[in-house]
Amino acid sequence: MNLPESWTDRFPALEPLEEQWGAVPRVALASWLLFFALFLYQARQGEGILLMMDLVFIPVHEGGHLLFRMFGEFVSVAGGTFLQFFAPAALALWFIFHRQIQGTAFCAFFFFEQCLPTARYMADARAQELPLLTVGDADYVIHDWNYLFGKLGVLDHDIQIAGFVRLIGWAGMIGTMAWMTWRSLRANPTSATRRY
Repeated sequence: MNLPESWTDRFPALEPLEEQWGAVPRVALASWLLFFALFLYQARQGEGILLMMDLVFIPVHEGGHLLFRMFGEFVSVAGGTFLQFFAPAALALWFIFHRQIQGTAFCAFFFFEQCLPTARYMADARAQELPLLTVGDADYVIHDWNYLFGKLGVLDHDIQIAGFVRLIGWAGMIGTMAWMTWRSLRANPTSATRRY
């Protein structure tokens, strides 16, 4: 009896997903989990040096506005947040294809972490009390979420939407830590670590 053709036969680009994940030394796993736990603590407190990681995403966000400017105002405004989430997601996907647990976890963790500053910005949609950054004409500054929620007709629900996004962020970060622990303990310790 012939078995149906596997999905990797139909899509050869997905072949690396059949490989084993690279091993993670226990000391590295413990160090990463400590880092993530400390980050979560500082995020919960709302202060700490690790939160400076968000500064990396500011130019990415602003770059998204510029990158998508040619597609009209709505897409340009939404493009900042899109690129802010796309960058760590794309990097996580690269690490998945290269079967690197630590890189995947780091990028996935910060993909979900970006929900926290995004939720803060969303919750400010009606109040518009946060200081705004812009690239270009400083006289014409749009509050992304006031504009987007207004266009979508959900401006009155900014606090509720922000709360849901914040919940996704926290669940995702904790889930990423759990996945990293599970995957690291399951990884074949005899497999060679791939270097790229």
